[in-house]
Amino acid sequence: MPTSKPKVKSPGQAIDLQDEPEQILNLIEWEEKARAVLPLMAYDYYAGGCNDEESVKRNRGIFNEILIRPRMLCDVSRRALSVELLGQKISMPVIVAPTAFQKLAHEKGELATAQAARQADTIMTVSTLATTAMEEVAAVAPHHLWFQLYIYKNREITKDLVARAAAAGYKALVVTVDSPILGRRERDIRNAFHLPQHLSAANLVGQGLGEIGRADNHSGLAAHIAALYDHSLTWDMLDWIVSISKLPVLVKGILRGDDALLALEHGARGIIVSNHGGRQIDTAVSPIEVLPEIVKAVGSRSEILVDGGIRRGTDIFKALALGARAVLIGRPVLWALATGGGEGVARCLEMLRQELDLTMALSGCATTADITPDMVKIPQHMAPL
Repeated sequence: MPTSKPKVKSPGQAIDLQDEPEQILNLIEWEEKARAVLPLMAYDYYAGGCNDEESVKRNRGIFNEILIRPRMLCDVSRRALSVELLGQKISMPVIVAPTAFQKLAHEKGELATAQAARQADTIMTVSTLATTAMEEVAAVAPHHLWFQLYIYKNREITKDLVARAAAAGYKALVVTVDSPILGRRERDIRNAFHLPQHLSAANLVGQGLGEIGRADNHSGLAAHIAALYDHSLTWDMLDWIVSISKLPVLVKGILRGDDALLALEHGARGIIVSNHGGRQIDTAVSPIEVLPEIVKAVGSRSEILVDGGIRRGTDIFKALALGARAVLIGRPVLWALATGGGEGVARCLEMLRQELDLTMALSGCATTADITPDMVKIPQHMAPL
């Protein structure tokens, strides 16, 4: 595990990635190191998808089919990676995706990740199923947090979560709509996934729902969701969420242009194109390949973000070229957290920053606004913008 501290004196200031005693050169190598240190149940929970995990593979593989078409002889002596999301300027178009149960990776869990996001001058999306209460996370990273929301059968639970997020200073709500029930995650079934007794879904402890215990021949998380999540949700739910909070709402889990339009009609301010990391429906389309369809449908009426399979700065460049405002990173943050705590997450984010910066320089882009659709060549099965 790296022992030296990243040399960051202020948010967004670069870390020297070469000045590390145990050099990790890319995010893919980080997963291998995490696999070696994590208990099998935790690693499989983070890494696994549903069924045969074809969606997980496709999320990553599709990026290699999209090719970059660089411009030459452009002045790239000064480059700016900053973007604005919902009125907030961040240092780069990379934010931390919501991932549950981060204390399975590291004892400081969400606190370490939030501090790293703040250090990188970007945003962390805190999961409903965090192992640290949202108020504690807000205390270490004010102004750098969104809150991811699941909808419970008991609407008072959801209403309470929304009110707490606003009171704690979160800047937006991210409503996940692709999980009325849990996909069949066979690794979790095999491992009888559950939280150890010393951990809980901390945001739900006050409701008496914090324990994610063992379930006979099943995943404890799947049992929790089957018992508590609202399976009858329609678009009216989004109207209700918008009506009970002044926070802007982003809808996560959209894979169709018509659904993106419905989200806007019901009050969403942002769309997150996502297939839940390949964890819900196997052989689903990957987010990046339907991104052009959604951008074409929505146009400039909404913030559009995308996640799924992003491991390189070139992947971020391609997503921006296809119309995303920013990308979300999930599993790589967990691998970095498991092996290096908050310092690891800071290095992970800085690695992506430096890779994107290099890709922009070599492609003739001085700012993210210079990254346009003509700078990528997409496979025939992807609809163009």
